[in-house]
Amino acid sequence: MPKETAVYTHGHHDSVLRSHRWRTAANSAAYLLAELRPGLDVLDVGCGPGTITADLAGLVAPGRVTAVDAAEDVLRQARETAAGRGLDNVHFAVADVHALDFPDDSFDVVHAHQVLQHVGDPVRALREMRRVCRPGGVVAARDSDYGAFTWFPAIPALDEWLSLYRRVARANGGEPDAGRRLLSWARAAGFTDIAATASAWCFATPGDRAWWSGLWAERTTASVYAKLAVDGGHATPQELTAAADGWREWGDHDDAWFMVPHGEVLCRV
Repeated sequence: MPKETAVYTHGHHDSVLRSHRWRTAANSAAYLLAELRPGLDVLDVGCGPGTITADLAGLVAPGRVTAVDAAEDVLRQARETAAGRGLDNVHFAVADVHALDFPDDSFDVVHAHQVLQHVGDPVRALREMRRVCRPGGVVAARDSDYGAFTWFPAIPALDEWLSLYRRVARANGGEPDAGRRLLSWARAAGFTDIAATASAWCFATPGDRAWWSGLWAERTTASVYAKLAVDGGHATPQELTAAADGWREWGDHDDAWFMVPHGEVLCRV
């Protein structure tokens, strides 16, 4: 099975991890929660700094959660998150979702949040997630859909930012409009019992606007994404600065509103 070929567009700059650490099972995996109960074994693919992982571990204890990520450095943060919550039922490992180092039928639940949009072959990834899931278990995936992002008021610089982000992500081997494709990918991976849903994050309070606009302004100029955009010939540093200024302009509006829609699939094995 091939190794990962895509480049993770965001990297692990603090401006990225601030958004990752905000994520919880409640705000990012609500569609999965009814399937969870104590005693289940869970695989959390692409766990990042581990905040969703820790929530899942609390919900299935004394069952175990195995959390994997392609980046060892972010796993250190995930371990700290679990330790800080006093969890002893989480195991961490470096892994590639295209070639998981687990036997067939190892887990009751296999979960991936914001992963399939960044991998080289999402259908193969889903097949591998299915392989390690026990009969009767579920494979769950949730991804945002950049092409469906919407906001108010209209800020031309944000239109340019969105167009640029989608170009960079696709040049890196990913698919930024993954949310709308999850059902299709799951069917191509061989699943037949699929519940496809959608949900959204919305940033509209003063605190949310300041946080969301600030982290994206910083990410646009200081993260791995910024380097990939410039080195790939997609944008100049000046264009990135203009996009960051657009984020700050949006965040300064008292009536600013931003929606991030997500596709979700719950696939029964």
